[in-house]
Amino acid sequence: MTRPLATGRAASPRGHYSYTVYADAEMANRFDDLRFAGPIGELVAESQARALLAFVGPIAGRRVLDVGTGTGRAAIALASEGALVTGIDASEAMLRVARERAAAREVEVTFAAGDAHAIPYPDQSFDVAVSLRVLMHAPDWRVCLAELCRVARDRVVIDFPARGSAAAIQAFGRRLLARTGANVEAYRVLGERQVAAECARHGYRVEAIDRQFVLPIALHKKIGSRAGTERLEGALRSIGLLRAFGSPVTMMARRCASS
Repeated sequence: MTRPLATGRAASPRGHYSYTVYADAEMANRFDDLRFAGPIGELVAESQARALLAFVGPIAGRRVLDVGTGTGRAAIALASEGALVTGIDASEAMLRVARERAAAREVEVTFAAGDAHAIPYPDQSFDVAVSLRVLMHAPDWRVCLAELCRVARDRVVIDFPARGSAAAIQAFGRRLLARTGANVEAYRVLGERQVAAECARHGYRVEAIDRQFVLPIALHKKIGSRAGTERLEGALRSIGLLRAFGSPVTMMARRCASS
């Protein structure tokens, strides 16, 4: 793997679940169905795409790096709107699926191997750096965020499950199970202020936040009704619970003029 041209930080251990789980070819083939199949999966994907496109800003001709691109969902959505997109991922299995999906959609995206902890591009070589569902799993989320800020000229778009949400309960349970040796994805939750402070350390200011759901996505999937989810979440939003407890959080931070 190419080392980062500016930071020189070493990539994180490949034995971590965030590498081993997604290196599996069967997981790569099933990934989109596991995450985005069914009425709730479609709703998750649609709302995520809306926030992403809004946060990237004027998109035609923008150079965008999608870090941890996985099966290329975000990269393809951005390229379809006219962005010049490069997607990197540590998993060759996921990249294979991403290339197949882009080809089927007749969308041009450059996919390449790359680690979120050591992005192999120079400082400010992209207008926007995007990374979805990565900070929650990465061995060192601060290093990943520093790398995103380094390679972006204008803005960074990230997401994460919120510390003050129902997702925190599930995350705590998974981390306990992981300590017993269970084979689970022991993801982390993060606080909005915590992430904003880390962005500020690298010369970025948070300008926009989108929160997806009050109740856990897994619960909505069990119910299985898109209309029911929309009505329920709309009611919770109307009394202010989405702002207080919404998750996942999608955040856009822009480089400060002096940075």
